[in-house]
Amino acid sequence: MFVDLALVKVKAGDGGNGVVSFRHEKFIDKGGPDGGDGGKGGDVIFVASRNQNTLASFRYQKELKAPPGYAGAKRRKHGKNGRSLTVEVPVGTVVLAENGETVADLLTDGQQAVIAKGGLGGFGNAHFVSSTRQAPRVAEKGEKGEEASLTLELKMIADVGLVGLPNAGKSTLLSVISNARPEIANYPFTTLTPNLGVVDIGKEASLLFADIPGLIEGASQGKGLGDEFLRHVERTLVLVHLIDAYQDDLVQAYQTVNQELKAYKTDLTNRPEVVILTKTEGLDDEMRRARIKELKPHLPKKTPVLAISAKSGEGVNELLFSVNKLVEEARKKSATKAKRQPQLPVLTITNDEAWLVTKTDNGFVITGPKIERFATRTDFTSFHGVQRLRDIMKKTGITHELERQGVQPEDKITIGQPPLGNLQY
Repeated sequence: MFVDLALVKVKAGDGGNGVVSFRHEKFIDKGGPDGGDGGKGGDVIFVASRNQNTLASFRYQKELKAPPGYAGAKRRKHGKNGRSLTVEVPVGTVVLAENGETVADLLTDGQQAVIAKGGLGGFGNAHFVSSTRQAPRVAEKGEKGEEASLTLELKMIADVGLVGLPNAGKSTLLSVISNARPEIANYPFTTLTPNLGVVDIGKEASLLFADIPGLIEGASQGKGLGDEFLRHVERTLVLVHLIDAYQDDLVQAYQTVNQELKAYKTDLTNRPEVVILTKTEGLDDEMRRARIKELKPHLPKKTPVLAISAKSGEGVNELLFSVNKLVEEARKKSATKAKRQPQLPVLTITNDEAWLVTKTDNGFVITGPKIERFATRTDFTSFHGVQRLRDIMKKTGITHELERQGVQPEDKITIGQPPLGNLQY
């Protein structure tokens, strides 16, 4: 089954907890702290693979979860890191966040992207030994691994897209010029899923063609098969627009499909196009010229218009060489545009040290990247862990700001939004 859209949840592994431990051996008095650090949680990694051609497997595997890191142990033993979860997806898969932002675009075979990072392991008490703190009883919890709900979209990577009304002859043409074997029949919507075919042009050139299910008026509103399969021509360099030469109104047939291409979320009418009249084996030369003359005034200037018969092969070679020429020109333009774009480094300013204290009806809320990170690693059931967090708040000036805003004993102090932990002043 061909599936090109899937919804999944990913969850990276949580970091392992650090431990509180003291060395106890015969004849060794006060051996000191030896609690080890927790291991890092496993990442969730997507890998593009040419051996995959559909997202069907994600219909049954909705949740992708990497294993957590192991807790540390005594004798300064570091917890084992969680193994990363590697997931194969088809080449051309786009990973989108809930807000529509692109997380990853996997275009080449073997390309990898870390979709969710595993949490870091917490430090054991051996990590906190200093000249003034000889016997720390503090250990950190491991950080939570990243998790997200994602949309996977498969967009075929083809050079040329075949578009047109149902039964315009797209599948027939693809079967003639390539080794693809799409279903061909004399009824609407014979093609239910996109088909790919490799087409050799001459001895050197080779192009990948994509046959897209037929569009009807109102496809952008979901009529017929809708326009959902147009995602597979978003990456194409050239469109080949097929029109049945026996259509009563050629102009209306062209404009119907063109309007749907324009109404798509990405306007597809701004790329090179070849318009061809198909099934012309029953027309003589004069009738073909008349049909082309009827259509041409309504097309963008310099748009090639050809008449072909896929069954007899007439005009097919001319079409392929015209398409190949347009693809080469489009590739050159893309390369030139990429060179002209300034390759300036992207400079960003981040301040993890920053924090904000906000007074609310229920007490005070503290937010900030670093203090929130300390909160996630604090075991709030441990007196020593909470005292360490209070020391950090004092060193960073947060306690001073709380006092400046009038904090009172027993006031509730919440860290993070949503809350990561609560304290009382």
